[in-house]
Amino acid sequence: MKIRKGILIQPYKTVQTAASAEFVERKSRFIGYIAPVKTEEEALAVIAQTAKAHRDAAHHVFAYVLREGDISRCSDNGEPQGTAGVPTLDVLIKEGLTDVCVVTTRYFGGTLLGTGGLVRAYSHAAKLAVEAARILYMEPCVLLRVKLDYSLYGKLTYMLPEYGAVVKEADFAENVTLFIQMKQERQDAFAKALTELSGGRAFAESAGLFFADMDA
Repeated sequence: MKIRKGILIQPYKTVQTAASAEFVERKSRFIGYIAPVKTEEEALAVIAQTAKAHRDAAHHVFAYVLREGDISRCSDNGEPQGTAGVPTLDVLIKEGLTDVCVVTTRYFGGTLLGTGGLVRAYSHAAKLAVEAARILYMEPCVLLRVKLDYSLYGKLTYMLPEYGAVVKEADFAENVTLFIQMKQERQDAFAKALTELSGGRAFAESAGLFFADMDA
């Protein structure tokens, strides 16, 4: 687990792993591919890899959205301006997704779809790719270090589910030391309950802040 120091504010949605889906429209084959990315370099690598895997296709339309730098980019990749890249990007924005890249590959079937048809086709391809992926709801979380007597261990573990807390690591030595993960918004309430439970003998010390999907 990578711990990030500092204050984390807003949760976000992304995808867990790469996924794809396809359909045929008037003999043109559209393959929508989505992947998690953190940087522009990673997004460009996904685009290049997809184009290489389908080098005989007519178009590789793409869009990506990144949290770092608040970046969003798209390309029609040879399709009429505004008919492919922007509709793909619009799907990501409407779905509230970030740190993702979508590439839609088109094998031209010989029939022109027209401006409206292209917009609908590329929007549909992006939507299918999103639906094929597992969505992660990444929330600001805190890792807490709690040191306590063995006599309190059972009571504490019984209390943890109330705060959606998960024990990530435990050290049973002279005392019990637990590393507990929970949503950052629940930290203060948990710390207060811990103090009451232990009569002021145990405290929750922050060991770092990070984003995690607590429902994973």
